Amino acid sequence: MKIKIVGAGPAGLYFAALMKQLDPSHEITLFDRTARNATWGFGVVFSDRALEFLRADDEALYRYLTPHLETWPDLTIVHNDTRIPIAGNGFASIGRLELLTRLYAYVEKLGLQINFETEITKLAQLGDADLIIGADGAFSSIRSENETKFGTTTEWRRNRFIWYGTSKAFDSLTLTFRETGAGVFCAHHYRYRPDMSTFLVEVEDATWQRAGFKDMSPEDTIKYCERVFAKDLEGRPIISNNSYWRNFPVIWNAHWSFDNVVLLGDALRTAHFSVGSGTRLAMEDSVALFKAFKECGTDVPAALARFQETRLPPMKKIWDAANVSMQWYEQMDKLVATLSPVEFAYSYMTRSGRVDHAELRRRDPKLALAYEALHPQSRV
Repeated sequence: MKIKIVGAGPAGLYFAALMKQLDPSHEITLFDRTARNATWGFGVVFSDRALEFLRADDEALYRYLTPHLETWPDLTIVHNDTRIPIAGNGFASIGRLELLTRLYAYVEKLGLQINFETEITKLAQLGDADLIIGADGAFSSIRSENETKFGTTTEWRRNRFIWYGTSKAFDSLTLTFRETGAGVFCAHHYRYRPDMSTFLVEVEDATWQRAGFKDMSPEDTIKYCERVFAKDLEGRPIISNNSYWRNFPVIWNAHWSFDNVVLLGDALRTAHFSVGSGTRLAMEDSVALFKAFKECGTDVPAALARFQETRLPPMKKIWDAANVSMQWYEQMDKLVATLSPVEFAYSYMTRSGRVDHAELRRRDPKLALAYEALHPQSRV
C-alpha cells in the first residue's frame, strides 16, 4: 500500500511504525509542517493505565520509552495553602520534544521518511495514495478542508489557559488552586525531566478579564502568574515557549473517514488536558486503525469502517469523561470558595464519574475517611 500521513506527531508516527512492521513493502511517507527540533508545549503526561495499554499492545515500544520517563505514585491537590496528597494515582511524563525525537528515531530505523517543514493544506498536494491519514492536530488542515464530509463540530469553551514551563521540578502531578483578588488561578504542574516541569495556568474567563490579561504583555503576564504562584515556584521562573492565552476547542467528527482519508489523534477529536489522555488517545487510535487493517487487509473502505466501529465505544468513554472534567474546572471559583480542602479534593477525584466513593476508598482510604467524617451518609 502507498500510505501518506500528514502530521508527524505520536498518532502519525506510531501508525506508520505499526504498518511498516506489519508489511515492510508498504510505501509510507510522513509530512509535518514544523521543523524537526521544534515543538510547542513542554511535557506530556501518561497515567499508569495509559502505560499499561502500551505495554499490552507494543512491549518493544514500551521498553524503548519507559527508561526516559519521570514517574511518581500519587497526585497532589493544593487548596490555597492546604496540600492534600492522594494515593493510588500513578503517572509518568516525558518532554514532548524528547518523545517526538525518540519516535522519529524509532520510525526512521524502519526505513520511513519524514518530510519536515512541509505544509500540506489540501489533499490535492498529496497526489496518488491508497490511504491518507490526517494526523495533523487539533487545527488539522485535512479536516478543515473537508469538514462537511467529516461532520465536524467545534465548540470553544469558556476558560482560558496558557501553557508554560518552569525549572522547578515538582514531586508529583499537582493541581494548585489559589484565590486572588481577580479570581481563582489553577496551575496544572508536573516534572517531565529532573530539572523541568510543565506549568499550565488556567482561569475562568471572568478572572482573565479582571486580571487585565487582554492588554498585558507576555512578560508582564509571566510576572503576574509568578506572583500568584510564588509559594509554589519558590523563586524559580516561569518559562515561555510561544505561550499565549487560548480557549479549549472541543472537536468531534461524526464521520471519521471518507473515501481513502481518515483522521487520527487530535484531528479526530480533542480531549481536555485535565484528564491527561491526549497522547494516549492518539496512540490508541493508531493501534485500532492498525488492527483494522490487519483484519481487513488492503480493503481500505472495510478497514476504515471497522476502525470507527471498534474504536468509538472505548474512545468515547474517555472523551465524555474529559468533557465532564472540563466543566468542573469551569466552576472552580465557586468550588474553591464553598468547599473545604477535603471536600474539594474529593470533588476533584470524583468529578468525571470514573471514580466513585468505593473506588476512592480503595485508592486512598485516608481521603475517603476524612470525607466520611464530614459526610457520614457517604459511608459504603
